Amino acid sequence: MSMPLAAAIRPKELSDVCGQKHLLSEDSVFRRAVEKGVVHNMIFFGPSGVGKTTVASIIARKTGKKLFKLNGTQSSTADIKDIISQVNTLGAENGILLYLDEIQYLNKKQQQSLLEVIEDGSVTLIASTTENPYFAIFNAILSRSTVFEFKPLTPADVTEGIQKAVNRYEEENGVKINISDDAMQTLSYGCGGDMRKCYNAMELLIAAAKQTENGLEITNEMAKQVTQRSSNRFDNSGDVHYNLLSALQKSIRGSDENAALHYLARLLDGDGLIAAVRRLQVIACEDIGLAYPMAIPIVKACCDMALQTGMPEARIPLADAVILLATAPKSNSGEAAINAAFADVQSGNYSDVPAHLKDASTFENKQVKAADRYKYPHSYPNHWIKQQYLPDMIKDAKYYEFGENKTEQAAKAYWEKIKK
Repeated sequence: MSMPLAAAIRPKELSDVCGQKHLLSEDSVFRRAVEKGVVHNMIFFGPSGVGKTTVASIIARKTGKKLFKLNGTQSSTADIKDIISQVNTLGAENGILLYLDEIQYLNKKQQQSLLEVIEDGSVTLIASTTENPYFAIFNAILSRSTVFEFKPLTPADVTEGIQKAVNRYEEENGVKINISDDAMQTLSYGCGGDMRKCYNAMELLIAAAKQTENGLEITNEMAKQVTQRSSNRFDNSGDVHYNLLSALQKSIRGSDENAALHYLARLLDGDGLIAAVRRLQVIACEDIGLAYPMAIPIVKACCDMALQTGMPEARIPLADAVILLATAPKSNSGEAAINAAFADVQSGNYSDVPAHLKDASTFENKQVKAADRYKYPHSYPNHWIKQQYLPDMIKDAKYYEFGENKTEQAAKAYWEKIKK
């Protein structure tokens, strides 16, 4: 085939698109609108290879609008203005549909240049992005568009796509392709939900397949060779990065050690060692905290060891840390306490430091009466004496609440006894 397999078998109808059933099922609002030719400004958000460009091309054909394509990584303001200049010309009497791929790479000024024409409807914008549009796209564009999320394809979706690719190749080339079920499964799981990546692998397999009496033979061993490393979607600054970190922390917080190990493995497989180390130390303080304070230095030691040894050995101390944290008793009393204190500070709800707590050399401290001066707790029984520490405005504020775990309840009982 003269063109790449992914381009050659690109679906012509929405019903032929693999996956995205939440958008493309027959009773969905999105599909009904497209089928009627009613298209407004849209943002397609999702990972690569899941059908964003394909769906945009199908929409363009159904609307009868003149289609222009730009890529945010290469386009300039001049390119955008050149397209806008064709509004109301003879070749674009039905309007213009601009498909703008990777819109997140356009700067604010470039995105703003589209505002007037998408506002009056002379240009219909379909933009795609692999990054969270609410962070990556100018708010004025978002307010004039509807965001649709495209999700990673399931192995079943990819298997469907492989079968279509095989059928299409056989029809156009008159060659029989025999691909084993195991090979198809290896490909469908190994591409990480990216159909384009799967088609690229298929194209290589077809080119390398041995000719037999029954046609081209594709084995599971061949499939494993083109998917040697699982396509774990990961980036060091985008949504996948933060989604995996979030899932790791929430799994530990929910005491599910198996799920936590899964997300740790995905992070480490995607070169997320530093991110995992940072998040595990935060979790030790935020989610286990005072329920098991020794978790903090233990996790710190595991993280130090992981950084010193590097991958692949780093996975072992980090696994120990994850299991310890997931199975440990939980308390967020420390985080809740500091958040409450921050709320007062950031709202200005406080007054000056009490004079008896100020540095002994200050004028205010020297003016304090002898009876009201600072009392040194270690000079009193049980190393405690009642006195005011908070500023006058919030002298009765209470930020910390003892957790229900054994460790904090023991501390609570001790101080209740001492402070009677």
